[in-house]
Amino acid sequence: MSDRITEREQATRPLQAERSLGDLFSQLTADLGRLFRTEVQLAKTEARSEIKQAGKGAGMLGGAGLSAWLALVMLSFTLAWLLDKELDRSVSFLLVGLLWAVVAAILAAMGKRAIAAAKPLPETVQTLKEDAEWVKAQKS
Repeated sequence: MSDRITEREQATRPLQAERSLGDLFSQLTADLGRLFRTEVQLAKTEARSEIKQAGKGAGMLGGAGLSAWLALVMLSFTLAWLLDKELDRSVSFLLVGLLWAVVAAILAAMGKRAIAAAKPLPETVQTLKEDAEWVKAQKS
């Protein structure tokens, strides 16, 4: 039974009895400020990385747009060039148009995949959850 009493005493004993409430509050404020600055720095670092990833995807989508524009130009030139040829005009239009449509589809799919792969600040979200748990533990 005496073991239970010492366990109770152990559980209710202040962790830092020698420090005043003002000192503890000051330390908590300093810790929260340092934590906030660290989180902001982490968010900046992650944001730079994600912006680069999104930029690559945007470049590929730009390439897809250029390919689509080239498809229209090529179709127009093909029409003018094939007017006096023996090939069936509709088949010529179809072949050139399909070629550029495939290029545009491939670039668009690659760009979309690159943008979808960009996750918004995954480490920051995780550490913020951990920080919230830490603050709750400090209140206890």
